Amino acid sequence: MTDPILLTPGPLTTSADTKFAMLSDWGSWDSAFNSLTASVCRDLLAIVNGQSDHVCVPLQGSGTFAVEAALGTLVPKGGKVLVPDNGSYCKRIVRILGYLGREAVVLSHGEQEPVDPARIDAALAADPAITHVAQVHCETGTGILNPLAQIADIVAKHGRALIVDAMSSYGAIPIDARTLPFDALIAASGKCLEGVPGMGFVIARRTALERSGGNGYSLAMDLLDQWQYMQKTGQWRFTPPTHVLAALRVAIDQYLAQGGLTARLARYTDNCAALVSGMRALGFKTFLPDALQAPIIVTFHCPPDTAYDFNEFYRRVRDRGFILYPGKLTAVDTFRVGCIGAIGADTLTRAVSVMADVLREMGVRRVAHE
Repeated sequence: MTDPILLTPGPLTTSADTKFAMLSDWGSWDSAFNSLTASVCRDLLAIVNGQSDHVCVPLQGSGTFAVEAALGTLVPKGGKVLVPDNGSYCKRIVRILGYLGREAVVLSHGEQEPVDPARIDAALAADPAITHVAQVHCETGTGILNPLAQIADIVAKHGRALIVDAMSSYGAIPIDARTLPFDALIAASGKCLEGVPGMGFVIARRTALERSGGNGYSLAMDLLDQWQYMQKTGQWRFTPPTHVLAALRVAIDQYLAQGGLTARLARYTDNCAALVSGMRALGFKTFLPDALQAPIIVTFHCPPDTAYDFNEFYRRVRDRGFILYPGKLTAVDTFRVGCIGAIGADTLTRAVSVMADVLREMGVRRVAHE
């Protein structure tokens, strides 16, 4: 049986070599596994040129685990976090802060609107009690890319700390720790590095992490404790995701051999172009204009035809070998198609052809909105 192609923002389709890496078992305290962990952390730092002032702290769990751990470790109990909100993952940060008992200030934007650095500037000037800004770089709910460099400069100008959710951008969209100031950058194994899900990681400014003692609300999610234990022993504190890490090591090796970030971005950009041009030829309209679209995941308006039903459309496309992603918007009926993973533009072209066939079978004649 052939695995379906995952046109999702993670989990995503992985290479045969990455899958093969999970066929071996590892002792979690063994020196070979400790060396594997250390090598992965070194490379994760190097991808954003963070070796000078930052450290890499891996954490068991999905990317959201790492987001929560970063917020809970680096934001003090009396901290106040500005959250520029233009999508569902920004809202998730706000929800996490509520669970943590940290005060959040929400700076609302439209879902088709990139975060406005001038509004962040004004909010920080108006409220000196704000200690941190938590910013999603690429909002996976829509595919919009926020202007991280300008935001980082403004946060630094005001002397506040920046925490970046780079879940869907790390490894594909340029981020350079030497020129972009941040206290934490958060990502995960199963995104643009094309590993498998199960491990998050935080690229943390060393000085910010070292002064975070006493902030932690949870032993398991305390990044400072995790980092200090790893520094002392080379080991994870608790049972690590051994197979996930082994797969990530191989995925990073492929990433570097294929040309690193530049090549990964070029392939995803080609994937996105093939997808969007093909879907527009069928009559689909993208939720975002091209100028705001990151080449990670694309949101499309659902056809207005009464013969269209997403669940049926999804099932039929899945039966032909492609897994789509439902919409994440509340006010607009949409679905999403990912451009990332171990796939090329030819895969997206085939997926568009399959979707065209399915629409004809379903009797959907009207795809475009007026």
